[in-house]
Amino acid sequence: MLTLKTFKKFGITQDPFTGDVVKADDVYLTDDTRFIAEYLLQAAKAGGMVALVGESGSGKTTIRRYAIDRMAAEGEKVRIITPRCVDKTRLATGTICDAIIADCSTETPRRTLEGKARQVERILTNSSRSGYNHVLMIEEAHDLSVQTLKYLKRFWEMEDGFKKLLSIVLIGQIELKAKLDEGKNWEAREVIRRMEILEIEPLGTGADIAAYLDIKFTRLGKNRKAVIGDAGCEALAAKLRRQTRNGVVYSVAYPLLINNWCRKAMNEAAELGTDLVDADVVNSL
Repeated sequence: MLTLKTFKKFGITQDPFTGDVVKADDVYLTDDTRFIAEYLLQAAKAGGMVALVGESGSGKTTIRRYAIDRMAAEGEKVRIITPRCVDKTRLATGTICDAIIADCSTETPRRTLEGKARQVERILTNSSRSGYNHVLMIEEAHDLSVQTLKYLKRFWEMEDGFKKLLSIVLIGQIELKAKLDEGKNWEAREVIRRMEILEIEPLGTGADIAAYLDIKFTRLGKNRKAVIGDAGCEALAAKLRRQTRNGVVYSVAYPLLINNWCRKAMNEAAELGTDLVDADVVNSL
């Protein structure tokens, strides 16, 4: 967290990284994440199956919220279905049916799984004929059981004529990518072969980090360059690079880590009494 001394030093009264996304303009999009958001929008309309995969803190939830906000802003008639089961390892077909019924109607779920399945298909068909599309969004999907993954195809196969009744979007950490590996979970191949996987890449360069931080500080009416200069952003990018045993260099500059390191650097600059977070301040951490 930022210290009181840091707030005073840089003339801000709010942490730029807390409560920092309240509207679409607050979202920093690279070409990669802009493509991902657009892909999610089109999948919602076309009845696709997509898995959004990323490291912890990579911005998966922010992209999801951005896509949903875009749908609403553009007047898309899309019903978002989000199972509320906290423990996704226990999310089963019956729970998914209950979520669809609750989010798309005012009906009470039937007691048997057969009854729920017929009810779900009828509700989605009637809603579709009223002009709505439907998207089943499951967060923390890396915790789903292979058995549940297998049955997702049954939901996706529901249709009214040529129109798919349900799109499916899975959102999870990189373990989800491994779970969607046919070589490891061959029994779920029917859904795996139809699932498109989108992976969020880190911000690799200092220029990327500078553009990301520009948005964070502009929200507060502050010029980013008055807090952290371009050289400081380059130093942050270097801090957030790792190297494998084989000498391959890769970046871990995801939003959460950038936020945390930027806070540390700002606190350090305040303690040192420097006017700016520069490369020296970052490298001292």
